Amino acid sequence: RPRPWPLRRRPLPLPPLRRRPPLPPRPLRLPLLRPLLRPRPLPLAAGAAVGLWLSLGHTHESVSRTEQLARTSAFFEVHPALKVWGSCALLLLCLFAATPWPPLVLFAVMSALICERGRRWHDYRAALTVPALFLAAGVLALLWEYSSVPEGTAMIPFFGGWLVLRPAAQCTARLVMARALGALGCLYFIRFTTPVSELLHVLRAARIPETVIDLAVLMYRYIFLLLETHAAMRDAAASRLGFGSFRRDLRTTGILYGNLLAHSFRRAQASFDAMESRCAGGKLLFLTREKPLRAVHLAGFGVLLVGMT
Repeated sequence: RPRPWPLRRRPLPLPPLRRRPPLPPRPLRLPLLRPLLRPRPLPLAAGAAVGLWLSLGHTHESVSRTEQLARTSAFFEVHPALKVWGSCALLLLCLFAATPWPPLVLFAVMSALICERGRRWHDYRAALTVPALFLAAGVLALLWEYSSVPEGTAMIPFFGGWLVLRPAAQCTARLVMARALGALGCLYFIRFTTPVSELLHVLRAARIPETVIDLAVLMYRYIFLLLETHAAMRDAAASRLGFGSFRRDLRTTGILYGNLLAHSFRRAQASFDAMESRCAGGKLLFLTREKPLRAVHLAGFGVLLVGMT
C-alpha cells in the first residue's frame, strides 16, 4: 500500500524584530577602592581627623628652636660625620630599593629614634606636615593616567577620554611613596640630631667649596628671618583691622609683601656692613668640639645598612 504524501505545513511567521536597547554606560569598576565608594562613618572620621591633625600641626620653626632640638637630642654626642654620611648612605639605599618594605621599615625606625619615646612627637609631626601633603599629591598624580580607551582596574570619564588606574601604576606609586618616606626619615634624622655648626664642619672636611657653604648658611638664616618678619608684619596689620574684606585683604597683602621685600634688602645691606666693619675674611666659622667615634654607634648604622641591602 503506498504511503500518503506528507502534507506541507506553512511555516509560522517570525516575530517582528525588536531593536536591542542601547547598553547603559559602563559602570565605574573600582574593586580595589570599594571602601571609598561605600564610606562608613569610622573611616570618614579617621580620615578627617588625620587631615585636621596634619593641618593644625604645621608651624614655622625658628633657627633657635631647630638648634635647640638638635642640641638636646639623645644622639647629639654621636660623631657628626657618622650621622651625616651614614644617613646619606641609607638614603641612597632607599632610592635603589626594589620593594617598598625596607624603606618603610627604615622610616619607622628613624621616626622612633627622632621622637625619643614620644618626647618630640609634636615637633616631628609639625615638620612632617608639608612633605606628607606634597607626597600625597604626587602619589595621586602617579596613580591616575589619561587614556583614550577604557582599561585598567578603575576608570573615570574625563574630557573625551578616561582617567584609568592600572595595576602597574599602583605598584609604581607604592614603591615611590615608600622610597620618599625612607629618604625623608634619613634627612629628618640629620635635621633633628645635628646642629648647623657640626654640619658645616662635616662639609668642610669633605672639601666642599667655602663659597657654597657660606651661601647655604646665609640662605638658611635669612629664610627664618623673613618668616619671623612676615609674621610680625601680619600681626601688626591684623591688629589694625587690615583684613576686614576681600578688597582690603588684597590691598593689605600687597603692602605687606612690598614692605617685606624692602625690609629684606635693608637687612641684607646692614648685615654686609656689619661683616665688613668686623673685617670678615669671607669664611663663617663656628666653634665645634671633637666627638669620639664609638663602636656602638658604628654597629647601629651597620645593622641598618645590612638591613637595607
